[in-house]
Amino acid sequence: MPYSDPMFSIEHEFDSTVITLVDEGPPTLQEDISINAFEECVTIEQYDPRTDTVQKITLSMAQLRDLGAALDLPEGVYKLAPPTSAG
Repeated sequence: MPYSDPMFSIEHEFDSTVITLVDEGPPTLQEDISINAFEECVTIEQYDPRTDTVQKITLSMAQLRDLGAALDLPEGVYKLAPPTSAG
């Protein structure tokens, strides 16, 4: 998939890290996405011009871990094993 030079920013706030993704691809462009990484959760926010509101999704750290794993797996239903301690 061809990409233009991606543009994003990273800012470290007092209680979170904020990553902003800018959509610079060919039309149709989407609004910027802000990802806020807190200690206990991650929020993803995007402005919706149709409703003139900011839509927000909150992921627990477990959901974020599962999402990361799911991006590399084929279709199916999975349950991740708990991490094992290296002994």
